[in-house]
Amino acid sequence: MKRCVLYFLMGFLFFSCARVGSPVGGERDTIPPVFLGANIDTTRINVDRNIKKLRLDFNEYIQLKDVQKSLIISPPIKKIVKILPTTLATKFVEITWEDSLQANTTYNFNFGNSIQDNNESNILRYFNFAFSTGDKIDNLYISGEVSDGSKITKVANTMSKNVVGLYKDSDSLNYKEKPYYISNADDDGYFELNYLSPGTYKILAFEDENGNSIYDEGKEKVAFQKENIVLEKNISGIPLKLFKAKKKVKYKELTEMNGGVLMTFEGNPEKIDVLSISEKLTKYKAVHQKFSDSVRVYFNADSQNIGIAQTEKLEFSYNADGKKDSVSLFYKKNEKNEMTIINNEGNLLPPLKEFRFTSNQIVDKVQPESWTLNKDSTVAIPFTARISETNPFQVLVKANFVEGDKYQLTVASKTVSSYYDSNAKPYRFDFEGDKTENYGVFSVKLSNIPSNKFWIQLLDTNENVMYSKYTNASDISFNIIKPGEYFVKILSDENENGFYDDSDFSILKDAEPVFVFYKKLNIRPLWTIEETWDLKDERKLDPSATTISKPTNLPNNEENERNKLDRSSNGFNSTNQSTKELRR
Repeated sequence: MKRCVLYFLMGFLFFSCARVGSPVGGERDTIPPVFLGANIDTTRINVDRNIKKLRLDFNEYIQLKDVQKSLIISPPIKKIVKILPTTLATKFVEITWEDSLQANTTYNFNFGNSIQDNNESNILRYFNFAFSTGDKIDNLYISGEVSDGSKITKVANTMSKNVVGLYKDSDSLNYKEKPYYISNADDDGYFELNYLSPGTYKILAFEDENGNSIYDEGKEKVAFQKENIVLEKNISGIPLKLFKAKKKVKYKELTEMNGGVLMTFEGNPEKIDVLSISEKLTKYKAVHQKFSDSVRVYFNADSQNIGIAQTEKLEFSYNADGKKDSVSLFYKKNEKNEMTIINNEGNLLPPLKEFRFTSNQIVDKVQPESWTLNKDSTVAIPFTARISETNPFQVLVKANFVEGDKYQLTVASKTVSSYYDSNAKPYRFDFEGDKTENYGVFSVKLSNIPSNKFWIQLLDTNENVMYSKYTNASDISFNIIKPGEYFVKILSDENENGFYDDSDFSILKDAEPVFVFYKKLNIRPLWTIEETWDLKDERKLDPSATTISKPTNLPNNEENERNKLDRSSNGFNSTNQSTKELRR
């Protein structure tokens, strides 16, 4: 009997000791870890420069989440040896390094949101620990907001990648090193740089995609101020808008494409010249559109017997804005490739618009005299056709299209030609003239507009450009707009090169100005929205702001023709057979 009791007690003690963790039942723990103290004394000044470790003690077991990305040490300590805890929870954080510390310098360890308790993952938010190797702790700060200048609406973030840094201004300023002071912006864009010493600095914000705390020029969005910051007192409210930065011109790749080969680049060169240095390839057409990232080299593989029976090496030389080199690929014609045309704009033709169809190759010639345009399947009507002036992949057909009537356009085979190819089979496009009553109107009176031309754009709620005009007018109308919600944005073309220029970090040149209207438009059928917009009005977008609508007095055909939307394009790239719309 005594032995049974003994076994029972031993079993009870065993299971009691084995059950380690949160108690069952009761309210969930929501209290984050509490900092208790450090191996550095509480005054945190006159710390020995040869100290090699910082230990921070807490009241409960903790874990570090994404500490390699979240921990910011300002100024940087380069040779970090170890950070604890790693996998097993502890009641302390320990950071070990090899460097000797700088004299008379305040060091700040910003852990972001990486410190969490072990059981419930309660976060000790934005925990900082600072100490000084001098006789005082510097306590100046800079705060502000980082935002994406290319986006209208704020994208939800679970963890911001935006970093803000201060560099000491000097002749040897090197942006390829970590900033002297650095901090993360939170998910709302707010940032603080704390424990700063007086001095002259350059401020920089960037989207730290790879988490190395160093700006990778041309690969990450960036914001900067040309002027130095002279820090003598606290500074608040600095706005920093991130924009794409111009990439250095760099060859990317050479691939087979429909009708020839495609050469792509980074950096959107203004001009690219391409020459064949292959003996076999003598007849070809190299096409590059200004500021495009690609060159299309068209040739007739069959007539020159290139890559038909077997793979062959093709070589080309290029000169891209002065950068020269030669490249090659092993080419084999894809027998499935053929020149095709398609209507990708839907079967309802907006009022007073031309019918458009698009090719998968650049269109060099059309023969509309071999085409037919019928109304209601039987009545032939006159029309004209031309290649689009702004999109070399597109053909425009103009006729007296009537609302509600149905049309059939038949394009005969081999009557839409590229340089060495043409549509092999006939195509028939069926479409209907849509009714004006299905569309709305938006007009705006602008003040304080740029002295140069600009693009005014209507964007859908996904921020895709739906309508665009390139103009310098102050009174602007979009007369045929599909119902829906739109944002309004203006991009200034300061140098009037017909291309929106990103920032150029190498010379600290800002991106061209962007203006966003503070209201969201709700376009309704047969209604007009009329607005005034002072471009100096810097109110942020307020989607709840109402727009003034009234029944539309439809303009006559002549006025509609003058004001019709020109969905102008600006370059074409390797990822889309059709020409690019204006890009950011």
